[in-house]
This record gives sequence, structure tokens and C-alpha cells, in this order.
Amino acid sequence: MTQPLPSLRQLTYLLALHEHGHFGHAAAACFVTQSTMSVGISELERLLGVVLVERSRRVVRFTAVGEEVVARARGVVRAAEDLGAVAQEASDPLTGALRLAAIPTVAPFLLPRMLPAVARAWPRLRLTVREMLTAAACEALHRGALDCALLALPAECGEVETAAIAVDPLRLAARGDDPLDLALPLDEAAQARLLLLDDGHCLKAHALAACDPAGGNRDAPVVASTLQTLVGLVEAGLGFTLLPEMAVVAGMLDGTGVRCRAVAGLEAERRIVLAWRRGHPRAADLRLLAGTLVDSLAG
Repeated sequence: MTQPLPSLRQLTYLLALHEHGHFGHAAAACFVTQSTMSVGISELERLLGVVLVERSRRVVRFTAVGEEVVARARGVVRAAEDLGAVAQEASDPLTGALRLAAIPTVAPFLLPRMLPAVARAWPRLRLTVREMLTAAACEALHRGALDCALLALPAECGEVETAAIAVDPLRLAARGDDPLDLALPLDEAAQARLLLLDDGHCLKAHALAACDPAGGNRDAPVVASTLQTLVGLVEAGLGFTLLPEMAVVAGMLDGTGVRCRAVAGLEAERRIVLAWRRGHPRAADLRLLAGTLVDSLAG
């Protein structure tokens, strides 16, 4: 007798529970009640004849076989989504749901200009947007949790296709009264005053590569998790940093004592791209979206 097959809904519940580690949060992500989520997981376990999840009042733990089922379920759900995407793309471009991420050093400066233009150009597109660090966004692209991401290159993101959106120069930022005398590559004294974003932000690697192409000291004594904090540290006289030009143009330094300076030999920039996993069934749609993003900046 043929064994009954799991439903896509059950597999989607399982993936959501694995991602969120909490029945209530997973249920909210799937727009169902917690009891519906719990019943769906239990039915899947009965269907497969194995325990996938160890439940307690505080912790949700996946068993070894549960982890293996999750890994295979990702492929099944992604294949089903791709099937629907192919049919949708054939009927009408840029309609339906599309999931976009943007890194924190891009999102606040470009999304307010881009998203209204996308809504006007493609009114039938349901675009959901999340702000994510580069590594998390790339991982989500490859497991099918995202369709595309606004990234800053160079950055490691695996097998992806990209469409160029903009070139963003990096500018040296220091307090106006800082007697900064900087030569590249940085000497030990200058390295001690270089302020950086925390690990996980690709801008940290971009700044280090620009200031010391030979790859000297990779650590800084003071780090920040946001550009706003970084500017505050510079204004407090703790050192200097490199800022994306898009942040400066957006007014990040307005009202502060921080100023941008030119440095001989400093030719640093990052390339803003829209990236998606290679082989994505809506690649043509994503290229159209990239074109709209470029047009929104030109306007």
C-alpha cells in the first residue's frame, strides 16, 4: 500500500517552527493559530511514524530525524514555490508575492526612494521587505526564504546572479577639529583610531580593505552596530571612519561636528546590486525589478 504523502502545508509549518523555535511565533508567521500549528506538526509526525520535535514548556528541540526531514522539506517547498512562480511569470510579470531583503547600510538610504517607485510601476506586486545582515540574507536566498536582496559588493554570497543598481563611494569622516594626518596603508597609530562597524556588516570589510589593502590589523578597539552610533563615536573624538556616500548625501552628518575629508590614495567604493540565487524561476522578473530600482534612483 502506498504511504500517504505529507502536505505542503504541513511541511511549511515544520519549516516555520524550525526557523522560529517557538510554536506561537511560527504560527504567527504562517497566519494560523498556535493550536492549528501544533495539530499540523502532530499529524505530520503520525504520518511519518517518527518524532520530529521534542516539546517542553520552554524549549522546542528538533530530533536528529527531524533535522533531516527539515532539510529535505526545504527542497520540496522551494520546488513547489518555483512551480507556481514559473506559471505566474508566464502569465504576467511582477505580480504576486516577492520577498526582498536589504542590508542595514543600504536600507534606510535607498528604500524610501525605491519602494514608492516600485509600487507605482508594478501595482500588482506584493513586495515584502526585511532588513538583514549580508550573511543572513545570503543564507535566506539559498534556502528559498528570500527571492532577492540588496547587497553591497564585494561580499561572499555563494552562487548568485546580480544586477547592478548603483556605485557608492566611501568617504573619510572625522571631527572637524581633528588634526588628522592619514597615509595609506594605515600605520599602527592610525589603526588604533579607525572606528568600524561590528562583525557581520560587509562595510567593515570594505573599510579595512580600503585603508589597508595589504590586510594588516583586522580588529579595531571600538566598534558599532549602526552607522548612527559610528558617527556619534567620531563626533566624540574617539577616531575616524569611512562612511558610504549615500549616508552622507542623506544628511547623516547634518547637525554634527563630523566632516568628510579627502585622502590621497583613498579610492574606495562599494557596488550596490540586486542579488538572487542562480536558477531562480523568476529571474526575468527580478531583472525587471532591478531596472525599476535603477530608474528610481535616477529620478
